[in-house]
Amino acid sequence: MTITQHSSSPLVAVVGATGSQGGSVVKALAESNQPYRVRGFTRGASKPASEALKKQGVEMVQISLVEENKKEVHQAFTGADFAFEMSEGKMLVDAAKAAGVKGIVWSGIPGVKKISGGKYSNAAHFDGKAVVTEYGRQSGVPFANVQAGWYMQNFLTSPMMLAKQPDGTTAASFAWCIRPTTVLPMIDIDDYGLYVRRVIESTVFPDGVDVNTTSEDITAEDLVRQLSDATGKHIIIKQLTPEECYANFTALGVPSTTATDIIDGFRFIDEFGYYGGQPSSSTKGLGRPTRIWAEFVKQADWSKVLA
Repeated sequence: MTITQHSSSPLVAVVGATGSQGGSVVKALAESNQPYRVRGFTRGASKPASEALKKQGVEMVQISLVEENKKEVHQAFTGADFAFEMSEGKMLVDAAKAAGVKGIVWSGIPGVKKISGGKYSNAAHFDGKAVVTEYGRQSGVPFANVQAGWYMQNFLTSPMMLAKQPDGTTAASFAWCIRPTTVLPMIDIDDYGLYVRRVIESTVFPDGVDVNTTSEDITAEDLVRQLSDATGKHIIIKQLTPEECYANFTALGVPSTTATDIIDGFRFIDEFGYYGGQPSSSTKGLGRPTRIWAEFVKQADWSKVLA
């Protein structure tokens, strides 16, 4: 444990410290042999997750990251050497810049509309983050874009990932509008922070660089096969048309705009690759080995998903 309050140690401000990505960053810094001060931002400083971080030595700041609180947000970054921002946008870039940080680490994803030449124009989740990425790069502050791969944990929590089969012959199916041979950069949530730590601990801060995180690159069909082998369940993969995928999502109660957003993201990944043609970054030099998909599925509890 290397989280400290010593003023000589770098101060890393982590937005969303109690969330998946932010929590992964805090964990990776705590595992480092270099000491860090860590300031975590949260909407609920008295919640159990925040209290647990306080016990580790993290300074927790309760703040709502909205434009109306702009002054307080700017103050919260005061004294920080590095800022990790998860999903809050241009205001946080401005606040980090005003605080004089040495570097900003942003969790972005590719701009679908730009890379596809407008072919896929409804992936607002991707494109919204890409706008902030460009804004950050133009801020004049050293800026690294550590892009998150496809979280393995999503398959345990999202009903859109695994569809139970009514015929009784199969436990479930991966019903997506992507080809079985499409390669996905799968990442364990806990591994994401290792990439952020590597950026912060670089001899020279990698300004302007895209870091494309992965625990393992794997095809959709291999992902399904390994899950089936590990659980002993008969699981299949089905490639749907965009129309079929839309009908499935809306039947699950997914709002129309969200369904369209997800589908355009799928189609982009299928044609251009998850990182828009860029390769995944190397896992060499990370603080510890990443956990591959086969290891994850063996250790995860699939009882609810595949009941």
